[in-house]
Amino acid sequence: MNGIPHDGLQMINMETLEDIKKEILNCKKCQLHLTKTKYVPGVGNKEARIVFVGEAPGREEDLKGEPFVGSAGKLLTELLSSIGLKRDDIYICNVLKCRPPNNRDPLPEEVKVCGDYLIRQLNVLKPDLIVCLGRHSASFIFDLFAIPFTSISRVCGKVFEAEKWNKKVKILPLYHPAAVLYRPQLREDYERQFKSLGEIIGRESKQKTLFDY
Repeated sequence: MNGIPHDGLQMINMETLEDIKKEILNCKKCQLHLTKTKYVPGVGNKEARIVFVGEAPGREEDLKGEPFVGSAGKLLTELLSSIGLKRDDIYICNVLKCRPPNNRDPLPEEVKVCGDYLIRQLNVLKPDLIVCLGRHSASFIFDLFAIPFTSISRVCGKVFEAEKWNKKVKILPLYHPAAVLYRPQLREDYERQFKSLGEIIGRESKQKTLFDY
């Protein structure tokens, strides 16, 4: 994905998530602001060590201004609960902060301008674990961390590591929960991958990283 400033993650950061949110709520950098209902900056724990990144808001998210509140969001909340996590424990956002018309795929120019907000959000949070939901999210995050990306089916459920913010950061790509709703045959593997996620969190929490707020 061309145009992503890889060194942006290394910048000394003094801004807050609220600063970024205010900028997003006034953004007119691409045409999506003309068709969206509400901006969807992101929600969750402002000191979270786990960040879930999706692709873009859908219809329900566009109406409410909050990520993952539709059917896919309900599945995500259910699976988080199955491993002892609440939405308040994590931070959830998307690569795009506005809904593309008819839920079409993000355009490269939209990803380029809007992805900068995500980079800045990660730079504030400095998470220990990033969970990528879907191929667009995984492609963006892999490129950002200089990890070769092939396809979501090949990397799904595998844990990758990168050195950022003077520590090791784990990256876990998963299918988007909407894909699991459309293809129920993925559900068993998806639940198994969330169980593995719970095990990762359990190991990391013992080392006082993920939940050492």
